[in-house]
Amino acid sequence: MGDRIDDLKRCAEAAAALAGLLAALASSPAPAASPRYCDTPKTLSAAQHDSLLRFGAVIKAELEKTGHHVALLARSGLELGRFDQRYSHAGVGLKAGAEGTWAVRQLYYACEEGQPRLFDQGLPAFVLGGDEPDLGYVSVLLLPPEPAAQLAATARDRRQALQLLSPSYSANAFPFSTLHQNCNQWLAELLAFAWGGLQADEPAAARALAQRWLQTRGYVPTVFDVGWRVMMWFSELIPWIHSEDHPTEDWALQRYRVSMPASIDNFVRAAVPGTERLEFCHTPQHVVVHRGWLPIADGCQPGPDDTVVKLQ
Repeated sequence: MGDRIDDLKRCAEAAAALAGLLAALASSPAPAASPRYCDTPKTLSAAQHDSLLRFGAVIKAELEKTGHHVALLARSGLELGRFDQRYSHAGVGLKAGAEGTWAVRQLYYACEEGQPRLFDQGLPAFVLGGDEPDLGYVSVLLLPPEPAAQLAATARDRRQALQLLSPSYSANAFPFSTLHQNCNQWLAELLAFAWGGLQADEPAAARALAQRWLQTRGYVPTVFDVGWRVMMWFSELIPWIHSEDHPTEDWALQRYRVSMPASIDNFVRAAVPGTERLEFCHTPQHVVVHRGWLPIADGCQPGPDDTVVKLQ
């Protein structure tokens, strides 16, 4: 009897962990425009909505101070602490217009249509798209002038951006297969075209070329140790999760290798010397602005060199 109870507990823990992983990887960008993780989004209170808008305003103000016109942005999603992941969704932030309007170009899964789309989302809406209204994080990478200009030009080339968009979305897509794609993998392949001087006529050829470039430059995807094969079988029942693109050795090891914001951050840090990082977090009481590659402490606790903006 005790063994059965232990098995049931293990099942529940694994199910909760994988559900969090799958939901976070299937991030939708706009609660008002599309269902969150193909479900009903959370309703924000007036105070929460105001707090998040003020959080976005702090981020925009800091971006303005940098003088940059392009950045790599990532936001936190569902709780992925079991997998040691803070961020789940990344895109390219582009500044346009005399007023300095920032928008994030990104891939998202349109649940109602059942297919991926490219989406340009204003910075405030990007911040509002986080799953936890009372505690959230945003990471910003600021590139040196030449790679920044190359990325901006490639991201603004809609034909090129769409060429790298796969028609088949998978939240846990394997990064070195063209069968499927997730939001972070689209961004990684965009970086390859921006910095590799790549050219291709067909979408499938473009994606394969980008993946080869990433592999030769040491791109390392994030490893998710699911730890229980039953949960990997369970994932096959979810329409935006797939396993056929993953190597058989990964299946045997009960793991997924997936492009995540951490994968991109680590790659950019190594591949583009001089890249700077800002990290922001918020609680109902304050916003923390942090500079450097060491992460903000869990719970949005400011360090001695951090800037704190009071919200209450």
